[in-house]
Amino acid sequence: MDVKSVMYNLDRGGKVRDYLSAGKTILPRVYYLLSLIYFGLVGVWIYVLYRKRLTVYRIHFFMLAVVILKTVNLLCEAEDKSYIKRTGYAHGWDVLFYIFSFLKGITLFTLIVLIGTGWSFLKPYLQDKEKKVLMIVIPLQVVANIAQVVIDETGPYGQDWITWKQVFLLVDVVCCCAVLFPIVWSIKNLREAARTDGKAAVNLMKLTLFRQYYIVVICYIYFTRVVVYALETITSYKYLWTSVVAGELATLAFYVFTGYKFKPEAHNPYFVVDDEEEEAAAEALKLEDEFEL
Repeated sequence: MDVKSVMYNLDRGGKVRDYLSAGKTILPRVYYLLSLIYFGLVGVWIYVLYRKRLTVYRIHFFMLAVVILKTVNLLCEAEDKSYIKRTGYAHGWDVLFYIFSFLKGITLFTLIVLIGTGWSFLKPYLQDKEKKVLMIVIPLQVVANIAQVVIDETGPYGQDWITWKQVFLLVDVVCCCAVLFPIVWSIKNLREAARTDGKAAVNLMKLTLFRQYYIVVICYIYFTRVVVYALETITSYKYLWTSVVAGELATLAFYVFTGYKFKPEAHNPYFVVDDEEEEAAAEALKLEDEFEL
């Protein structure tokens, strides 16, 4: 025999069906609000690029594309959850959500790698090992998105659901670790150059921004992969939405930090050096060499 079961909560005095669980019924409004915030960020970033158009690099347009994809992704997710809340079915919005989630994931990790290597800021090209990182990250993101689709569409009762869950977590961790290597390589190369070049030594002093980004990336990865998962595990079923909000707010903060720190400037944001600091650093380097001798 065929059995069909329907699960829902009754809202508004028992007159309206709500097909989302009690802990997720607020999510459509949350995603709509976040999509509006990101839409505002898109407008602000376009305004900044227009005002600073003489100092805009190619990576700034790439950052704009990432924010646009994130905005559309949130809008599709809001519509997806809204239709499920009212009818119990996504009506095709889940397909759009998966597509833009896939594009957003690939572009975000690619952006982190490109900023970490200094592409378009420090150099107009990528080295072979940096290209290999991108060639590893992009296929892994494809696998991660496939695993995410299987997890969302089948649910805990599905066959091999636990296996796909583990695959997703493993691939996500590997991607997060891979994007850190280019940042470490760039810091290492600049540190080595600073030993022989007085100007490079000054540049290394100004590399605080670069190190800050490295720390922020680690904090972002740790919070969204560990803290959010822990929050989802320990929170009561009525407040499952709090883990989603925490993860999205962390992502929003990461986007704002990246845009603010690497916005177009008259001088390269990585290396802003004045003459007095350069002379002082060169003198300090000379004294250090004499002391070593």
